[in-house]
Amino acid sequence: MSAGPSELEQRILLRSATSRDATVAAAVLERAQFVACTCVDMAALARELGRGAGAILLAEEVMDRASMAELAGALAAQEPWSDMPVIVLARQGADSRAVATAMDEVANVTVIERPMRVAALVSAVRTALRARRRQYEMRTLLAGLRDADQRKTEFLATLAHELRNPLAPLSTALSLLARKQPVPEEAVKYYELMSRQVEHMVRLVNDLMEVSRITRGKIELHLAPVRLDAVIDDAIELSRPAMERAGHALELEVSGEPLVVRGDAVRLTQVFSNLLNNAAKYTPAGGRVKVVAQQQQRQAVVEVSDTGAGLAPGMLKSIFDMFVQVSGTAKEAQGGLGIGLTLVRSLVELHGGTVEAASEGMGRGATFTVRLPLSRNGAAPAGPRRALSQDGWAPVIEATVLVVDDNRDAADSLAELLRTMGATVLVAYGGEEALRLASAQRVEIAVLDIGMPGMDGCELARRLRARRDGAAMKLFALTGWGQQGYRERIAAAGFDHHLLKPLNLAEFMGLL
Repeated sequence: MSAGPSELEQRILLRSATSRDATVAAAVLERAQFVACTCVDMAALARELGRGAGAILLAEEVMDRASMAELAGALAAQEPWSDMPVIVLARQGADSRAVATAMDEVANVTVIERPMRVAALVSAVRTALRARRRQYEMRTLLAGLRDADQRKTEFLATLAHELRNPLAPLSTALSLLARKQPVPEEAVKYYELMSRQVEHMVRLVNDLMEVSRITRGKIELHLAPVRLDAVIDDAIELSRPAMERAGHALELEVSGEPLVVRGDAVRLTQVFSNLLNNAAKYTPAGGRVKVVAQQQQRQAVVEVSDTGAGLAPGMLKSIFDMFVQVSGTAKEAQGGLGIGLTLVRSLVELHGGTVEAASEGMGRGATFTVRLPLSRNGAAPAGPRRALSQDGWAPVIEATVLVVDDNRDAADSLAELLRTMGATVLVAYGGEEALRLASAQRVEIAVLDIGMPGMDGCELARRLRARRDGAAMKLFALTGWGQQGYRERIAAAGFDHHLLKPLNLAEFMGLL
């Protein structure tokens, strides 16, 4: 984005009838601290215009039909924001056909009749340059809008790209549960897998919702000691569907000693799942993908290598830039957006590490090496947090709960979950229905969606609070909107707590 006009862009392009006139006019302009550029003919003026100018100063004598056609063509080739000021020095007397033609063919024309006062010329040039600076401001504004639109596009692409990864194992686990109908003991592993992927998606959505934070690179890391073997296992789980679809053999070599780094487990899982997905996409069916994790001095070094498309020497650094893909591999990449490696580099650098690519050439595979500083204390984390215990949730809610959501699946599934915990649950799909249920039976806890048609959750909360037993009711707002403005509106409506969808059951129980 241009910060302002350059010196070239503030020049006065001068085309006079004679060399003497040009010399005099240039001297006058320079005394007034303008930058003059004398052009010997209209072709030279058109070339200089392409380099940049603030205004054009023409003598009427040089404005023949051919010259004006050339000037009109050069002006038409300018950017849409540009409306170049043209000052014409006209002869005294009757109206000139050349000047009239210029005013018809060139939009931004100012005519000054000779003889003229120097002050009049200087004033006209200064006014023209002031108008031109306004155009430069418009150029900057348009560039900013284009940049913002590009960032928005990149954000949406990132969102779609990153949410597809956890959706794959979720879909697979659901299919397995439906087909196998396993006994509860066997089904636990599928529930835990699904719980991990839902947590992963919730974390991604929470971060991606704040567009400005992402586009400025201000992603907040939740740092803690992390074992890389666990991170790599989770990344393999995310990437396994792509590996299996392509029939790739996956080899894993992990150091016997725990490799503990201080990092964000979810973000590091993104790093290695993106590298594995890239290897799967760019490797022909039946290929081999290998992951090696080891300690080198005070660094954890993870190499992800494949037998795929490879990289040309000139691509080894640019492959990490946004939207860059290996030439000629779009089919193998299945139309990928070219953002995965950009995310890898950004996230690795946020962890104080580096990532580099190596390849022996096209068709000879590639190796991506991630280096991360080892944790100084070397303490391993206690283990991954699980949303579900082995024995399931104990029935601990002995209360009547009102669940209100216009999304029937969301309301019914949450109600069923609360019933398994011992609650008596009333379900409504709108505000009026919720008020009728609350009138017929005492409600101790209400979980309300906010964005409902008709009566929204905030209005419903105010009406519930206004009831005789409303002061004792615990009101929970459950919504997908987490911005500060919504939080203030929800608090003003009388809610006790604001929870984000999907419901974090541990948080909900803690608040109860």
